[in-house]
Amino acid sequence: MANVVVVGAQWGDEGKGKIVDWLSERADVIARFQGGHNAGHTLVIGDNVYKLSLLPSGILRQGKLGVIGNGVVLDPWALISEIEKIEAQGVTVNTENLVIAENTPLILPVHQDLDQIREEAAGKAKIGTTGRGIGPAYEDKVGRRTIRLADLADEATLESRLDRLLAHHNPLRRGLGVDEIDRDALKTKLLEIAPKVLPFAAPVWKLLAERRKAGQRILFEGAQGALLDIDFGTYPYVTSSNTLGGMAATGTGLGPNSIDFVLGIVKAYTTRVGSGPFPTELDDEIGKHLADVGHEKGTVTGRDRRCGWFDAVLVRQTCTTSGVKGIALTKLDVLDGLKELKICTGYELDGKVLDYLPTAADQQARVKPVYETMEGWSESTVGARSWAELPAAAIKYVRRIEELIDCPVALLSTSPQRDDTILVTDPFAD
Repeated sequence: MANVVVVGAQWGDEGKGKIVDWLSERADVIARFQGGHNAGHTLVIGDNVYKLSLLPSGILRQGKLGVIGNGVVLDPWALISEIEKIEAQGVTVNTENLVIAENTPLILPVHQDLDQIREEAAGKAKIGTTGRGIGPAYEDKVGRRTIRLADLADEATLESRLDRLLAHHNPLRRGLGVDEIDRDALKTKLLEIAPKVLPFAAPVWKLLAERRKAGQRILFEGAQGALLDIDFGTYPYVTSSNTLGGMAATGTGLGPNSIDFVLGIVKAYTTRVGSGPFPTELDDEIGKHLADVGHEKGTVTGRDRRCGWFDAVLVRQTCTTSGVKGIALTKLDVLDGLKELKICTGYELDGKVLDYLPTAADQQARVKPVYETMEGWSESTVGARSWAELPAAAIKYVRRIEELIDCPVALLSTSPQRDDTILVTDPFAD
């Protein structure tokens, strides 16, 4: 059975939640493999709207197993809060449908403090983090001073982990003019939350290997987008984890040979939240139109998203770095009614035309988009479930995107509703 990785191929907010939810009907296991509760997925099912940050999107489907992998950084208090919230909406979450990797690093209050203090101190140079402690938690993981989920099960281990953690953070806090951490209070909080989260702990790498051997389908769910990748994104305006398709293997403990199809989620235009370069950004009425019609506000932060024309250069680049075999094109309906559309096909920099985004930050800030103009359409594409229901100009636009990014469209989404999806190629049938 094919196993599928879903990743964002832009700056996040591409509509991964709906696509993962739609694909999860065909999967047995849905596994998150990176990020934290800075990721936000909005799912619209009938009249119900669900907003998830940590829980895998497949948790909304009965009979599916949701997995939080070791590549995620986990705020245990945020997790319990999210579980309680969706249970109030009638969704059951228990140890039968959710497991968490034992070696998942935890986000602690100290990480949130540090995140917010740094952003405030940076002023205009701030990166635009969510302030939820994601970056500092990943720093502690790499610095070998993190507290992991399994550590909550043994008080002696927890004591030593706290010593190592505070040996780093207390001097840092003193230098920032902030009070040192109350060790006893932090330990008490951890021991109080432990019984609520430890029942979900499991050797995820082993569980997934067994499920794969049994022929079950695994859907790997990424967060954020490829352009926020710590290595290949628009650094330093990036997240603190690898967001590319390859992270699905290391973020869950399954080897790369377990990945059969990488599906890149792509908006029919471009958005990003926070600071950083954005070559096709529109500060005009069209940009406002895209934001208004597309309801472009962050699921987690509520911040306005910056909007611009489709950037084929960036998507072609991210399809390469993530190994994307096919894309799911979302929010095509937002373009309804525009008389003409533009697609970025290259960048002009110092008199030269580039077919990729350069790495140097100053060059990224100075590139100018080279556009190709296409005819728009006046008909509505909302709710279309077949190619026959799409205007000819819309089909032409989609086909041109395929040509420019050198990757086929596998799915086409025409509204936030689960079933308003056109299937071209089933990733699980690969």
